Amino acid sequence: MAKKEWYLEYEIHKNRPGLLGDISSLLGMLSINIITINGVEDMRRGMLLLSDHHEQILRLESILQTMDNITVTKLREPKLRDRLAVRHGRYIQRDADDKKTFRFVRDELGLLVDFMAELFKKEGHKLVGIRGMPRVGKTESIVASSVCANKKWLFVSSTLLKQTIRSQLIEDEYNEENLFIIDGIVSTRRANERHWQLVREIMRLPATKVVEHPDIFVQHTEYTLDDFDYIIELRNQPDEEITYDVVDQQPFMSGDSSFSTFDF
Repeated sequence: MAKKEWYLEYEIHKNRPGLLGDISSLLGMLSINIITINGVEDMRRGMLLLSDHHEQILRLESILQTMDNITVTKLREPKLRDRLAVRHGRYIQRDADDKKTFRFVRDELGLLVDFMAELFKKEGHKLVGIRGMPRVGKTESIVASSVCANKKWLFVSSTLLKQTIRSQLIEDEYNEENLFIIDGIVSTRRANERHWQLVREIMRLPATKVVEHPDIFVQHTEYTLDDFDYIIELRNQPDEEITYDVVDQQPFMSGDSSFSTFDF
């Protein structure tokens, strides 16, 4: 039988000396290998395990339930969030009401880059939206994630280095393996109809697209937030409000040069 990975997480009630050793010894007696181990959040520990038989995991769960100092919180096939939690020692925050929305703060840029890179590596093509205030690191994180995922990234619209508004692609850029980056504010405030023809063409491509400021993007297009597979929010601080007040006060004009007053 092929080996299978599992994710074990338990909460520690009393972190007595030798507790981890006891659990490691138990895993050894059950012939379950530990791939990775790390502290996850406060008084929790996570492990990626490798076993040959499902019966080993059932026996492990049964024995762990008899231990007074811990409570098993997760024992399942590892999800992406589990792998990243073990790798970084913290869980990605997820919106309680909208399960496709994930929240990060600037101190977690490494975790964010790792998360997006894993999304970009997964099979299938995705539409990802990313929200955040100016200079919080949105575009830089997208580019870094693309590099980690070994994806070629293309700016369709952006303000990272200079104002980028493309109206056409060259032939080899129409590659489904490329990652296309669209700035919703730049496209809606500065672009002409040729640019929008290109945006619609790219949106129809079976390729991964990342849209910065998706809320502004959907206000002026036929797309909705329901079309997005993932929404990522990046803040300087956990309680920071992401607003577009200055943008909303400006008239929507294709090619409006006053956009620079709210340069994201």
